[in-house]
Amino acid sequence: MREDVLMMTEAKQSALKKVTWHILPYLFIIYFIAFLDRSSITYASIGGMDKDLGLTATTYGFIAGIFFIGYFLFGIPGNMMLEKIGARRWMAFILVFWGTVTLVTGFVASVPMLIVLRFLLGVSEAGLFPGMTLYITYWIRSKDRARAIAAFMVAPPVANSIGAPVATWIITQVHMALNLEGWRWLFIIIGIPAILMGVYTVFFLADKPNTAKWLTADEKSWLEKALADDVKQESEKKVIKAPFVDAFKDAKIWKMTGINFFYCIGLYGITFWMPQMVKSLSSSLTTMQVGLISAIPYLLGAVALVINGQWSDRSGERIWHTAGGALLGGLGFIGAALTTSVPVMSVGFICLSAIGVYAYSGPYWAITTTVDPRIAAVGLGIVNAVGNFGGFFGPYAIGWLKSATGSTTVGMYFLAGALIITGLIVLSLHSSKSATQTAKTSDEEVTADAETQSHPIN
Repeated sequence: MREDVLMMTEAKQSALKKVTWHILPYLFIIYFIAFLDRSSITYASIGGMDKDLGLTATTYGFIAGIFFIGYFLFGIPGNMMLEKIGARRWMAFILVFWGTVTLVTGFVASVPMLIVLRFLLGVSEAGLFPGMTLYITYWIRSKDRARAIAAFMVAPPVANSIGAPVATWIITQVHMALNLEGWRWLFIIIGIPAILMGVYTVFFLADKPNTAKWLTADEKSWLEKALADDVKQESEKKVIKAPFVDAFKDAKIWKMTGINFFYCIGLYGITFWMPQMVKSLSSSLTTMQVGLISAIPYLLGAVALVINGQWSDRSGERIWHTAGGALLGGLGFIGAALTTSVPVMSVGFICLSAIGVYAYSGPYWAITTTVDPRIAAVGLGIVNAVGNFGGFFGPYAIGWLKSATGSTTVGMYFLAGALIITGLIVLSLHSSKSATQTAKTSDEEVTADAETQSHPIN
């Protein structure tokens, strides 16, 4: 009997270790590639695309943001397809889809074609995050999913920090190879890994534990039983759903919607305009130097995301850890706008903004779990869907402001205002008793549904 218990303990430990190291790094790489493809237009813009296609700042902002229209419109249909064909095959398909869209963008010949391709990129990526989070439920128990999802949550700032110098290197060093401009090569080269990963995904990932060749029989047995028990326990926790209209009447839902909308303005304003902001600080900066400088804020943001999340977990406090990040981001942009005549200081303040924007993200997850569980599915769907429009509105508004004023300085003030509003709305949640209670809840009590539907950078 004792030997059986020991064997099961060993099977448990080895199964958890294998699942962690086989699946999570792979999902991180997929999400990493997604954000490289998503943000590649940022560097193409400063690398000659705007000039070659005759783009104004307003048009560029519109094209950068239209991604989120496709993302919004096809989010629900994408989830329906996900359920029909399975997470592994769906992830493989959309990787090939968006990789092909990105690659074809390298041969774009007109503004309308670029708009269509950018929209299709949003369509293709709409099902990625839901696909990954569903796939995790096939392998990881609910009490471990918060950490698992957080493992690839850091991919966006890491992708931007690495992507900035890599993208500008491609633009400058592969320029005019085979008579194609460097910015075209950027789309071609960045699109290829997604296509290859899509094909490889079919062979590398297994649908369920019982089909995984890299698990032993004992490991499969323990993991399948643990997941079955987990499903049973979670089903017993389910609550009766409130009427659909109750979600629309809930004040907290609309506060969370406002938070996500204004935050996405700030987040994607940084994502799609930071290199142009850096470039505007000095006419002597080369494209490569802009890429290297732009990498610094993203890298600091990735570190801040991890550290602030850990601090929030240890203290059990969520509101100030979230609002503080947004307010810091806003103040950073004000400082950057006021010091444009001193480029080093302005870049320092941009770094401060990135630290605040990404530090916000982790504690925000915990706050979203305080929504009444009876309306969580519909309510958090509203929060996520409307919030993503901030990703369209922000880049477009900054482009319009740049066209109107001839400078990115006003755009910095605009981003500052959006982030400060974000922080103030978060602080208005401070009176919520449930927010404090949930903040103190252990990760074992946080369900995957609330987390995956509420993430603002999915």
